[in-house]
Amino acid sequence: MASRLQLPYEEIAVVAPVTVDYVRYTNRSTHWFAAKALRTLIDDSGLEKHDIDGLCISSFQLVPDTAVGLTQHLGMSPRWLDHIPMGGACGVVGLRRAARAVQCGDASIVACIGADTNHVDTFRNLLGSFSQYAQDAVYPYGSGGPNASFAFLTDYYMREYGATREQFGKLCVAQRTNALANPNALFKRPLTLEEYMSARVIAEPLHLFDCVMPCAGAEGFLVMSRESASQLGLPHARILSTIERHNAFSEDPIQMRGGWAMDKDALYERADCSPNDVDFMCTYDDYPIINALQFEDLGFCEKGEAPAFIQANEFAWDGTFPINPSGGQLSVGQAGAAGGYLGMVEAVRQLTGQPAGHQVPDAKIGLVSGFGMINYDRGVCTAAALLGIGAVA
Repeated sequence: MASRLQLPYEEIAVVAPVTVDYVRYTNRSTHWFAAKALRTLIDDSGLEKHDIDGLCISSFQLVPDTAVGLTQHLGMSPRWLDHIPMGGACGVVGLRRAARAVQCGDASIVACIGADTNHVDTFRNLLGSFSQYAQDAVYPYGSGGPNASFAFLTDYYMREYGATREQFGKLCVAQRTNALANPNALFKRPLTLEEYMSARVIAEPLHLFDCVMPCAGAEGFLVMSRESASQLGLPHARILSTIERHNAFSEDPIQMRGGWAMDKDALYERADCSPNDVDFMCTYDDYPIINALQFEDLGFCEKGEAPAFIQANEFAWDGTFPINPSGGQLSVGQAGAAGGYLGMVEAVRQLTGQPAGHQVPDAKIGLVSGFGMINYDRGVCTAAALLGIGAVA
C-alpha cells in the first residue's frame, strides 16, 4: 500500500548542477559560499534572482542565522523555504521537498543549495556541538568523532562478514581515478592500492585514505517544471522515484543496515526498474564501509555479500559498476553539508551530459544515496533517489 501513496514526479525537472570550488581552509563565511552557489545557478540558468521563489538550504555553519536569516543576506523573498539539517541525506531530501513544492504550486523554481565553510577550527567546534546526544553520551568518554564511530562500524563489519582492507582500498583507488578528471577535486594525485595499504593509521582499522577530508565549498541545483526547463533551454534530469527514512532499525545493537533496506522495493517499483537497470551509483562515501552498506541495502547484493560484490566489480567511471564518477567525498573532499549534495549534483551532470570529469558511457539511470547524522554507532537519516535522463537542450 505504501508504494501507491507517492504521486509520480512526471512533470518535474532537475537542472543547472553547480559546484563552488572546494578549498581546504578559508576565511570566507558559509553565507559567501551559499551566495556564490546562488549566483552560479542564476548565471547558468539565465534566470533573474526574483524568478527563484523557493529556497532549500542545508548547512552546519549558518549559526547563529537560520534559513530565514540567509534569505535576508541573499536579498531573496521566497514564498517557500526549507532548512534541511540532515548531513549526508540532505541532497536527496532537499530534492524530495522541492519537487513536491513545485508539484503543489507552492513554488515555481526552487534553488537547492548545500554550503559550508571550513576555518582552521571549524571541524573541531562542529564535533563539540554536533548533537545533544554527542555532548552528553559520546565526547565526555573520549570518542574522536566520526573517525572513531566509523572505525567501530568498520571493525565490526570486517569481523562479521570477512571484509578486508584490500577490498575497501579497491573502492578508494577507483574513486581517486574518477577524481583525477574533476577540476574541483582536492586530491590531484593517483592513488595505488599499495599506497592505500601502507598509509598511517587514524583509528584502527581505518587508515588515512579511508577518512574524508573536511573542506569548504558548495553544491546546488534547481528544481522546476519540465515545461519551464524546456522554455529556458536547459537540459534536465527526471525524478523516477525517491525514498527517505529516519532512525531505522533502532533496535539493532550496532548499525549494519540502514533505512534503505526498509524501502528499496518501493524505490524500484515506483520507478518501474530494478538494480540491474542502474547505470551508475552516487553513494554517500565519507568512509568505505558505508559504501558496502549501501550496496547491500539498495539491492545490489545480499547482506554480508558486499566484499564479494567489490571483488567481482570495477568501480571507476568506465567499470562494470561505476560509483561516484566525480570522485566522491573521499577524493573530492567533504564541504560540510554540501557533501550531502555532491552525489546529487554529479548524477544530474551525468544525465544531462555535463560531467565534472568523465562521462559514464550510455548513462540513462543513476541512483543517488544519502546517509547522515551519525551518533556514535549509527547514522539516523537515509534517503535515495533514482534519476533518469531527460531532454537535452
